[in-house]
Amino acid sequence: MKYDYLIVGAGLFGSIFAYEAEKAGKHVLVIDRRNHIGGNIYTKEIEGIQVHEYGAHIFHTSDGKVWDYVRQFAEFNRYTNSPVARYRDELYNLPFNMNTFSQMWGVRTPAEAKEMIDRQIRESGITEPKNLEEQAVSLVGRDIYEKLVKGYTEKQWGRRATELPSFIIRRLPVRFVYDNNYFNDLYQGIPVGGYTQMIERMLDGIEVRLNTDFFAERQELTAQAEKIIFTGMIDAYFDYCYGELEYRSLRFETETLDLENYQGNAVVNYTEYEIPYTRIIEHKHFEFGCQGGYGNTEAANLRTVITREYPAEWVKGAEPYYPINDEKNNALYEKYKLLAEKEERVIFGGRLGTYRYYDMHKVVSEALKCVEENLS
Repeated sequence: MKYDYLIVGAGLFGSIFAYEAEKAGKHVLVIDRRNHIGGNIYTKEIEGIQVHEYGAHIFHTSDGKVWDYVRQFAEFNRYTNSPVARYRDELYNLPFNMNTFSQMWGVRTPAEAKEMIDRQIRESGITEPKNLEEQAVSLVGRDIYEKLVKGYTEKQWGRRATELPSFIIRRLPVRFVYDNNYFNDLYQGIPVGGYTQMIERMLDGIEVRLNTDFFAERQELTAQAEKIIFTGMIDAYFDYCYGELEYRSLRFETETLDLENYQGNAVVNYTEYEIPYTRIIEHKHFEFGCQGGYGNTEAANLRTVITREYPAEWVKGAEPYYPINDEKNNALYEKYKLLAEKEERVIFGGRLGTYRYYDMHKVVSEALKCVEENLS
């Protein structure tokens, strides 16, 4: 056979495995059906701005090993994720913290904020939440739920909150400090120059074929490799023999504007149901030196790129973004997992191969675990 490993998917998981396999002396072929590497973390330069083509991606982790690993391939900036929520004409800081509560109620101290939330929870009288709405109100009270949770969640899932199961929201983090940092992790940032150049360094010297559909050339490709790392949809690999796993999809509308600074922040969430998109991303704010808005127009990029993000129903052939890990789909996945365990030459990885939503640091961790189990 020509290759030790055929790696299906040039995203983060596949690229890490390819890099480590090549380093271990293995002969590797990486394929991807898209016309670019990087999977959903792909960034494209427009007007000198690194545009996150598939939605905002901020790397964050508390795992020093993972942080040190990715920094082999890129210098990370000090970007801190501090989204803003817009409800009608009101603006609120996220995550829910003392800035949020001060903006919403005019309170100043943690004790005042806690009393307001506790009173609203008591007034709801909910002891056994029967749906997502009741669950959220029982966690954070009526005001936060109505303004910052309800509409956004209903757009995300394409269902009314009263029709969604309560387990979707197990907890809603509430911070009684003035801190707009969305993540609790020790390390956080975005690669200077975007994610694509990070993946390029991982795949440097490795044979990569883009615009290549594994399923269209399955017999020929699998005949050339000893083993396969498959990061596509596990149900598609088995030709949907038990039925289709369900996902939520996304649609993006990106435009370039003749403005230095459109919204003053990288991410603004639109939490009212009547606005069809969930958020607007202004990509220049992810990188230092080109954000604008600081009065130094000589250093700033005088144009900007924004993306509106629309949730969408997933149908076969659409991009699958978020697995719907409810009881029905998890049971179906377990059936496919049993089939996968019988595939002696195939290793399933990544969010589609394991039907799990992973943040990037978790993908790195899982990829390194896969490397250790198969290459050591």
